[in-house]
Amino acid sequence: QVQLVESGGGLVQAGGSLRLSCAASGRTFNNYAMGWFRQAPGKEREFVATIRWSTGVTYYADSVKGRFTISRDNAKNTVYLQMNSLKPEDTAVYYCAADSNPSFGSPSRAYKYDYWGQGTQVTVSS
Repeated sequence: QVQLVESGGGLVQAGGSLRLSCAASGRTFNNYAMGWFRQAPGKEREFVATIRWSTGVTYYADSVKGRFTISRDNAKNTVYLQMNSLKPEDTAVYYCAADSNPSFGSPSRAYKYDYWGQGTQVTVSS
């Protein structure tokens, strides 16, 4: 059974940093892409970043490019999202997700992802 468990959320002031973690278990993820999405109150879930587990190739939403970095630790089966220069508009619940077929379709589409974590709250105060 696949499990994705996020951690690392919290309250931070604007300009600050947080690092989110997503611990993945239940199968081998070598052929997967791992993504981060977020959802603010009253808004649709939006793509943040994704990484191909095997190659480390990354892709970011324009809104976070240059501020956020996605990475993975193969030994720990964990994906990270380093978030710097945080803004109040980054406030949302952040979700980790796994895409078992990353070679097809756009990596920014939520429907592509087969498994989701429970989410972790990030709140950025002004």
